[in-house]
Amino acid sequence: MYIPAAFAETDTAALHGLIAAHPFGTLVTHGAQGLDATHVPFLLAADQGPQGTLLTHIARANPLWQQHADGEAVLVVFSGPQGYVSPNWYPSKHETHRQVPTWNYQVVHAHGRLRIRDDERHARGLLARLTREHETRSQQSPPWKMGDAPPDYLSQHLKGLVCLDVEIDRLVGVSKLNQNKADADRNGVVQGLAARGETALAQAMRDAGAPS
Repeated sequence: MYIPAAFAETDTAALHGLIAAHPFGTLVTHGAQGLDATHVPFLLAADQGPQGTLLTHIARANPLWQQHADGEAVLVVFSGPQGYVSPNWYPSKHETHRQVPTWNYQVVHAHGRLRIRDDERHARGLLARLTREHETRSQQSPPWKMGDAPPDYLSQHLKGLVCLDVEIDRLVGVSKLNQNKADADRNGVVQGLAARGETALAQAMRDAGAPS
């Protein structure tokens, strides 16, 4: 991935934070049929390994787990807030007209090694953790828990899953948030995004140091 120096994100905590905030990732693999992409929610275990480990599950009917071996190199892409930036939002455009459209975004590439976990006990633990995380995020009251489902029904569903771990070797991140622009122009973009309802991207710019 090409990364201009002004937009490189190298802080591991920030990269982990982006993954945790946007956990629906794209798992990219390469096998006998060429490149493939699988879209699944991940749970980040930041304390497993030097860069963390990504945990997920797929349907047993998905051939991915049989087509790829433990230790195979894979890539997982996580996309954060993103959006179009109009030159009209830059105050300097109205003075010099020397601005063009761009696109602001945040993304993390997690390079790692695949591990197949065909283990119902592991699947049960992972599903419990994922459930707690996302029931809390969605502010369910009371939150759904695995014990709410009949044991035989739950066991049937767990048998239909295979878990995957991705042990992260390297994290690469981009936060392209107009860091190469003057403060007044960055503030104009924040205001333009907020007015259009793109509050997550506007807040990312504020968090990155844009004036408010």
